[in-house]
Amino acid sequence: MLHRKFGVLTSLALGLSTLTAASSALSQNVAHAQGGPPAPPVLDKDVVITPAKDVYPDVALARTQVDEAFATAARTKRKVLIDFGGNWCPDCRMLAGIFEQPEVAQWLESQFVVVPVNVGRIDKNLDIAKEFGVTIHEVPTVLVVTPGHTLLNADGANTLGNARAMSTQAVLDLLDKWNRRG
Repeated sequence: MLHRKFGVLTSLALGLSTLTAASSALSQNVAHAQGGPPAPPVLDKDVVITPAKDVYPDVALARTQVDEAFATAARTKRKVLIDFGGNWCPDCRMLAGIFEQPEVAQWLESQFVVVPVNVGRIDKNLDIAKEFGVTIHEVPTVLVVTPGHTLLNADGANTLGNARAMSTQAVLDLLDKWNRRG
């Protein structure tokens, strides 16, 4: 009898998890169908994020890469996500590790032109952030900007400075929130 009840409970649990996954996919499709951007992926809580290495290119490349990102964003009707950081920074490397997850990379690519900007030891390329009214005190600092150069997350550009302490989903939900502003 107990075995039979356990089987029924297991069936109910499996059905509920399938329903939850279907509901999540449906809500993402509804948001997209209503004209809003697609929601970010929902990652399994058991996914282990590995910090990325050597994400930020040479400091001398930043201006060119940012200019190219804006040109691409204008052509493709996406926003620009400028990720200020350094290869020495554990939070920057963790954020980059999140961005490298296949589902996340696909969603980011559909919504943003992502450009990593190397700030050295927080002493290089700070002028790029200043153009948007942002002073970098910590990294990573992430700016979400329209192709017309309107900053969408002035209130939270430094929020990801403690990316290691945030859940992957919290990072994605924050990026989604900023993305929906413009």
